[in-house]
Amino acid sequence: MNDQDQGWHELLASKIEQARISGRHDIADYLTLKQSNDAIRQAAVNWLFDSFVEFALEAGRRQPAVTVEREEPHEFDFRGGRMVGSLVRVRFGVRNLTVEAGWTRAPSHGFMRGGALAAARVTHFGLPKSGIELELVKGDATATWQSTGGGAFDLEQVAGHLEILILN
Repeated sequence: MNDQDQGWHELLASKIEQARISGRHDIADYLTLKQSNDAIRQAAVNWLFDSFVEFALEAGRRQPAVTVEREEPHEFDFRGGRMVGSLVRVRFGVRNLTVEAGWTRAPSHGFMRGGALAAARVTHFGLPKSGIELELVKGDATATWQSTGGGAFDLEQVAGHLEILILN
């Protein structure tokens, strides 16, 4: 969690406490739900980035030219909204795999379409058809990453994207 996110978390916690003290339980409940959803979002984004980094480091053991960079905060446009989050870039020579993930944070950023909690984009430089857009969708028991076309995105797909980077 970066300093900006930590500051936001602390501010939100204090606003929840203030709402409870002043008897505004409806506002406290809303802010508690927001805090819970933000925790789910952050955990899912961390899983996505950690998975790509882990696979990239494993590939780097076989191909020493693989490098990994992380950039935060990072903003990107996604389906009419402005997502705020992070970016991971995996390089292999001139090849480049970029993973962006985040969610809208302020009213001026727009809103998350289709009930998504967060959004992500995997881009292969020079291979636009190999990329994928993802949405974090809350299910019955847990939230999962799904392609905007509806298919689940898991470790098998992460490995597939690293193969595209290394083998193409």
